[in-house]
Amino acid sequence: MNYGCQSMTAPIRRIILKRPQQAFISNDHLTANWQAYHFTDQPDYQKVLAEYEQFEVVITAHVPQVHYLPQNPRTGLDSIYTHDPVKFTTAGAVLMNMGKPLRRDESTAYREFLAELEIPLLGEITAPGCMEGGDLVWLDNRTAAIAEGYRTNQAGIEQFRRLTAHLTDHIITVPLPHADGPAECLHLMSLISMVDHDLAVVYSRYMPVFFRNLLLDRGIRLIEVDDDEYLTLGSNVLALAPGKCLLMETNKKTRTRLEAAGVEVFCYPGRHLSLKGTGGPTCLTAPVWRES
Repeated sequence: MNYGCQSMTAPIRRIILKRPQQAFISNDHLTANWQAYHFTDQPDYQKVLAEYEQFEVVITAHVPQVHYLPQNPRTGLDSIYTHDPVKFTTAGAVLMNMGKPLRRDESTAYREFLAELEIPLLGEITAPGCMEGGDLVWLDNRTAAIAEGYRTNQAGIEQFRRLTAHLTDHIITVPLPHADGPAECLHLMSLISMVDHDLAVVYSRYMPVFFRNLLLDRGIRLIEVDDDEYLTLGSNVLALAPGKCLLMETNKKTRTRLEAAGVEVFCYPGRHLSLKGTGGPTCLTAPVWRES
């Protein structure tokens, strides 16, 4: 089997990316669209390309099989964040029904791409349900935590629960705060990144008490992210393998804490690629297969 990703930390063996040339397309395209997608500012296209090149070097050095989503007229700037429209289980892919209206057609584009890759479809989330991949965190390969917020609703969670009933023992619903409102991107993966089976980077300020206590009860050590580095996506950390991760280079305090915990940290510059679109390394990647 060369698909299945019911882990956040097992070694990534297969992954889907989308290069900025196929998502952002050009500086003129960014100028025309960045505000509609609620980017914090317009990225500089040439700087995006340079940053992505460094990001891609790390990914290709650690992941044997990399696939690239093609340009598609039905998708927009956010399609560079390949994580959200799909989740891969050991029984096949689950297509999301995105909570952000401008991203709804990304699942259709993904469906065609998965058919080319010969990855079976387990099912899909359909209206009135909505769900985004960034709201699902596997705590182990039979336990999933799913956020209920502006991007994922209870109907979507229940559909995912039914689709994966034979694959999961526990699905934990985690309510998200209003925070900065429905237009902003707040996922569960904005608040927690697993970097090993017993280690997570977290932003506790927005985390429900029951969920934080649940993590501690499971023996998971928490590396806390400060307020200033939460704003620069410090809690958005991609585990390439257990104890080996990728982080935006601006988050120096978080890096120091990770390294003190024995984690090997790789960094990339993301001021234009990630920060302005609020999509860190987990958002930029869709791991298809993690070898457990």
